[in-house]
Amino acid sequence: MSLENFKKQAKLLVRWHRERNYSVGGRIRQLSRYEDLTDTEALSLPFPLNEAQEIIALEQGCNSWAELKQSLKKAPNTIRRAPAALKLTRAMPVLYVSDVQAAADFYREKLGFTIDFLHGQPAFYASVSRDEACIHLRFVHQPMYVAGLREKEQVIAAFLSVANVKGLFAEYQTRKVPFVHRLKKEPWGQSSFIVSDPDGNALSFAG
Repeated sequence: MSLENFKKQAKLLVRWHRERNYSVGGRIRQLSRYEDLTDTEALSLPFPLNEAQEIIALEQGCNSWAELKQSLKKAPNTIRRAPAALKLTRAMPVLYVSDVQAAADFYREKLGFTIDFLHGQPAFYASVSRDEACIHLRFVHQPMYVAGLREKEQVIAAFLSVANVKGLFAEYQTRKVPFVHRLKKEPWGQSSFIVSDPDGNALSFAG
């Protein structure tokens, strides 16, 4: 791999960041100043070319862009990509909905989430997030469950841990969110409540 190719990779990373491509979030968080940020936060900050070059250098096992260039001068054909650390970084539930735009609007207007992105015209896939919680929404042509099964089996579509569950419950009361179960003390010690989105997906908030 030549230096010119690495320069192109860095420019492409900057372009993807400018286009708000969420696939670059994990790569950006390789830099210590971004490691505690969400994808949305990382994509909202300025991202200069020199930082993109730094990321490319790290991915090649070098500590800096200057070190990468020096390594190429010494042994231009021996640069190898450093193996990524084996680490699960995030898990996001995917909820099935009949209208992605309407569902995303509900999460924003009723549950206080931000719409991260909408794919398609009309939208068939979306991401919504609030603080560190992220949920993906996927369009389906027909319900995924037999009628009444979710209620009968008390199926939870997503479990969300909350630092101040009583405060969130109070907020949702003022927003007139549809509750499946109101705030209560659970046998295991936490307090929790359950809400339902327009497609019947039950979300459990606990803390």
